[in-house]
Amino acid sequence: MSADHTLQLPSSNYGPFGRPLFNDPSVRKLARVGVVDIGSNSVRMVIFDGAARSPAYFYNEKVMCALGAGIAETGHLNPKGRDRALAAVARFEAIAQSLGISPLTAVATAAVRDATDGPDFCADVLRETGLQVHVIDGPEEARLSAQGVLLGWPGSYGLVCDIGGASMELAEIRDGRVGKCVTSSLGPLKLQSMKGGAKARKAYAKEVISDLREQIGEQKDRLFLVGGSWRAIARIDMHRRGYPLHVLHEYRMTPKSVRDTVKFIAQSNIEDLRSACDISSARMALVPIASEVLKILISKVKPTDIAISSYGIREGMLYEQMPQKLRDRDPLIESARFSESKDARLPGFGKTLYDFIMPLFKSAPATTKRLVKAASLLHDVSWRAHPDFRAEVCFDNSTRANMGGLSHQERVFLGLALMHRYRNKREGTRFDDLFDLIPPEQQKQAEILGKAMRFGAMLWMEKDAQFGEMRWFPKKKQLELRLHPSAKALFSEVAEARLSSLATSLGAEVTVKFTKPSTEVPEV
Repeated sequence: MSADHTLQLPSSNYGPFGRPLFNDPSVRKLARVGVVDIGSNSVRMVIFDGAARSPAYFYNEKVMCALGAGIAETGHLNPKGRDRALAAVARFEAIAQSLGISPLTAVATAAVRDATDGPDFCADVLRETGLQVHVIDGPEEARLSAQGVLLGWPGSYGLVCDIGGASMELAEIRDGRVGKCVTSSLGPLKLQSMKGGAKARKAYAKEVISDLREQIGEQKDRLFLVGGSWRAIARIDMHRRGYPLHVLHEYRMTPKSVRDTVKFIAQSNIEDLRSACDISSARMALVPIASEVLKILISKVKPTDIAISSYGIREGMLYEQMPQKLRDRDPLIESARFSESKDARLPGFGKTLYDFIMPLFKSAPATTKRLVKAASLLHDVSWRAHPDFRAEVCFDNSTRANMGGLSHQERVFLGLALMHRYRNKREGTRFDDLFDLIPPEQQKQAEILGKAMRFGAMLWMEKDAQFGEMRWFPKKKQLELRLHPSAKALFSEVAEARLSSLATSLGAEVTVKFTKPSTEVPEV
């Protein structure tokens, strides 16, 4: 991207972010942008693309370098890790150049900022790749990680804990804003070589976390966990519980569940557990130590619940560039809009479909109406899949997609609705064990939504066409379809069968009238 197309900010001092990342932050699309995070344990490059408020991972690569290994004893970066990190950054910059998105935005955290040879490493990177590495301090690392959480959880509240190899940060978030930020040296790579073994580590962790707790104040809301070691522990928690949806982002745990999993880790064969949970050897070596820290953290903070965030410092750097009006948008809806514009056969028809089916959900809570809107936008984006597998592809895409602002229960609801967009029954699929993540009444509601979309898609005309309306009288269990005369030819035998299937799910009697549509504006 040439400089003349770059958004000009009031000041040319962009800090660690270099050039602004967005051409125009007020639109939903962004040019591909690449971020490199040089951590104490891993070095990762992510290239984002897609909807600006909910960017997708166009490219994502990580190298476990263990830059911070041994730093507590030597004061220097791990020599082998340093060579690997330098090679990784050189590769990443070469990829960025081939994609036309160079230069990358690169930040380094605890290991590089703490090591005496950290400046030399940054100079090597600059000399060999031309890439300027910005070394950020602990509070800034905490702030950016918290902003990454806000990218996926707009308006969220609680405490963000980001653990890396050589440090652990805490930041409070409330009403969509970052509050106090504190940092510590509680990284498992540092604790690994601590003299005195497990007993000394636990005593030190208790002391440090108590101090952090005093600095940041009482935080008894949700605890958001950011970082590879926390994600590994979440994988093990899923394995222990037999949890069926293997999506880490927004995975929830209770304090009791975490305590049980810490005990489970301590009692398990580490290699067997690593293999069962598909965790790398380098990461698994740190899990027992990280689990000790997490147990102490939860005992001191006493959160109501714990949530895993796959978004952290890299996403926080994107969030930093967003104007408030973009931050205020719903990441789920923005992502669905982008998907519709890119993949649907008739972009824009999703809104027409939403208006048509909304009478069925007029009294639904706002959280459900939001999912109805997302489903309407996504109803046709998987049309390229083979018809025999289209319903399952829809469910799989919805439950496992990289979309923010979706709890696991909402993923299943959305997936079920889109599955019913293409088939009447949901039984007999490979996803049957996931359906019970939502209660039966929500399963039925998702079925109704899917069948309403399945019928509405039969009345396909121009995206802004007034082909008719539905009226729903829930107390009388009556469904009335009023079709515009111009849509009469579209109401075929197949369409009539789909309407009948919808009425069956509603437990309703249905009547059809051909008349001009009402001027009443549907509730949005």
